Order: sequence, then C-alpha cells, then structure tokens
Amino acid sequence: MSYIFNITIYLLAALDMKIYKFGGASVRSAEGIRNIVNIVSAEPDDLFIVISAMGKVTNALESVLEHFMKADRASALKKLEEVETYHYGIIDELFGDKAQRSVAAPLFEEIRDYLSTGVGDDYDRCYDRLVSYGEIISTTIISAYLKQQGIENVWLDMRKLIQTDSNFREATVRMEESQKHLRQAADFSKSRIYIGQGFIGANHQGDPTTLGREGSDYTAAVAGNLLDAESVTIWKDVPGILNADPRIFADTVLIPELTYLDAVELAYSGAQIIHPKTIKPLENKEIPLYVRPFGNPQGRGSVIKATTDRPVNTPVLILRKNQVLLTLRPRDFSFVMEESLSKIFNIINKHRLKVSLIQSSAISISVSVDNSRYLPGALDELGNEFKVSYNTGMELLTIRGINPEVEQKTTEGREILLAQRTRRIGRFLMKGLPE
Repeated sequence: MSYIFNITIYLLAALDMKIYKFGGASVRSAEGIRNIVNIVSAEPDDLFIVISAMGKVTNALESVLEHFMKADRASALKKLEEVETYHYGIIDELFGDKAQRSVAAPLFEEIRDYLSTGVGDDYDRCYDRLVSYGEIISTTIISAYLKQQGIENVWLDMRKLIQTDSNFREATVRMEESQKHLRQAADFSKSRIYIGQGFIGANHQGDPTTLGREGSDYTAAVAGNLLDAESVTIWKDVPGILNADPRIFADTVLIPELTYLDAVELAYSGAQIIHPKTIKPLENKEIPLYVRPFGNPQGRGSVIKATTDRPVNTPVLILRKNQVLLTLRPRDFSFVMEESLSKIFNIINKHRLKVSLIQSSAISISVSVDNSRYLPGALDELGNEFKVSYNTGMELLTIRGINPEVEQKTTEGREILLAQRTRRIGRFLMKGLPE
C-alpha cells in the first residue's frame, strides 16, 4: 500500500517538472553562467538541469588523452594545466575569490592521479574515464555558483544514476535500471532544482561511459522520459531550429514547429541542432522538446512535438562535412547484392563507422561514412575481400524540400561524385571546399 502511495506522490510532484539542458556554448564563460542564473530564476516549476562540459573542454581533454595513450605524461599534464587554468579563470570571475578554486581543485587532482598510472591500454574505455570529467567539473562549478546566488540545488553524479552497457563511447542506456536510480535521487519533495551532467553514465562495474558526442541532448531526453517531465528545453546559441546552419548558408529562417518524424529525418541527415538519439525517449511519452535561444530567453524558439498545424514548408539544408566515399567491389567479381552486403556492413558496424549514404550497382557498392580514427582498421579489413577505393574530404549536402532553384544555388560549381533524389529529398556528395 505504501509503495502505491509513494508512486502517487511522485507522479503528482513530477507533473510540473521540466528539464533544462545547457550546452558547452552556454557555459563557456562567466557571462554565460550568469545568464543561466537569470533563466533558472525566472522558472517557477521544478527543474532538472542537464549541463555539458564548458566550451571546448571535451576537445581539450581528448588531446590530454592522446598524449596519455602515447605514454607522454609530461605533454598530457601540460595540456591538462591549460584546461585547469581555463576553469579557474571562470571561477575567479564568477566568485571574485581565488579561494573558490577549491570547488574544482580536487577533481583536477583526480585526473592527475589517473594520468600517473602509466599508459592507457584501451582507448575507448580510457576516453570515457578521462573525458567524462569535463561534465563533472562544469556542473560542480555551476551548482556552487547557483547556491552562492541564493538558488538552492542538489548536485547529482550521473555516473551513479544513468546505467549503461559497456559499449564505451557509444553506450546504450538501460532505461529501467536508470529510472529506479534517477527517481530515487531526484526527489522534488526535498529540492526544487537538481543538477546533473549530460553525456555520461556508468556500466554495472562502475566504469564511466559516454553516450556519443553531443550526447548531452540525449541525456536530457532520457531524464525527461524517466522522470515524466512536462517538457524538455534545450538552450542553444541560435534562435531555435533553423532551416540551415547560418554559419554556412545565408538567409536562414526559423522553423517554429516540427513533428517528431521531421526531427528524426533532420537528425539522421546530420542536422547538428538535435542529437540523433534524442527524439525516441520523448516521442515514447509525447514530451515536447523546445529549442530556445540562450541569448534571448524571451524568444519563441522552436518546438518538436507529436503533431503540428504548421508543416515545414521551406527547404531545409544540412551539410555534413568530413565524409569519406568508399567504393567496394568483390575481388571474385560476384554480385555485390548477394552475401557481400552483409559482410560489408558487419565490418562497417564493427569499426563504428557512421554511414550517411548508400548506393549500389550490380558489382559495386558506394558508401559515405564519417571520417574517424577507426577508418584505417575498417579499410584494412574490407581489403581482405573487396577492392577498395576511397575519397576523403567530402561533404554531403541534404536538401529536404528540394526544388530546382535551391539545388542549383547550393551545388553550382561543385564537383558532385554521387547524387540521389526522391520526390522531396536530394542528397549530393561533393568534394569539400577549402576551409
């Protein structure tokens, strides 16, 4: 009886609970963190806040890891010192007191202790152990600053709450186990605001895991699902969801509403505004996802939901850079559409390559994949049974809502190696432009 009563109380408490997610661009400076205070202060409902690593710290910690894997401890520590100095600069500006560096200092000592263990043996496992500190450090600093500003909150370690498998760097969340831990930890009868890290979790052995690059959006969606949130809001440094990246294309326009299906299509095509795995946990419970402008909290932004009265009626342009075009032909001249296909994709999956485009003929198959550190191993194994040729430095342009005018404007003068068109979508794999 008490179990049913407790569940009822939890559900009533969660009715007006929202998820807020702040990415690295939002927390890269003291000014940005002060803006979080303004945004959180204006929200009367209970909040579960998901925060990424600050600025480009994930990239910097990846550099630390590269040196660690080469047993170059001196270079690893030097790079770590740069990361530490960056965070201390933000702490000094926020608190106005260097003594507050003690908030983060123990975490940097933990990292130094880890780097002193010698050399990394498993890149992916070491990656998750080391790089996950970016989120731990950022949330520790921000939680302390919010408290100083009179906003009481409880800091949570998501490595103890989000349970995953052991697929390091691309871990899968175990929803039932995670729900049990997260609901016990985020008790809104005790605190109105909880702060947790995006991107990270842990396996059953307690080893830190990560959910894939840009996985903080996914964490926010998972938390929304597990806590039955009213909504999830991702705060971005753009007005909302635009029809194209304004850094690449001119005359972008805001898309005020999308369906979950629209969002999945955009994410699959490489739209950076939404992490590909983010939609499913929200769609399962019809939780709306808002994308709102961090620099203008009053801006209307965009919403992703089950249905919309305003379908997307403007062409959407998505440019996916750093692609590699692989062309494979069986060495024995057998038909590629037979058992060769399964062999190819088993190897691609084994080496964690992300496929963005596929085209086949009777005796060849062309595949566009993201360039990554795993590519050489895949090429080597594919070469056992296939003749392999490839082009690097490619860009994949996807036009959703294609028309002749937009196609000509965006592809004119570009060398196109592969093109696909349907009634609504055009995809063009082109040689990349010089940076």
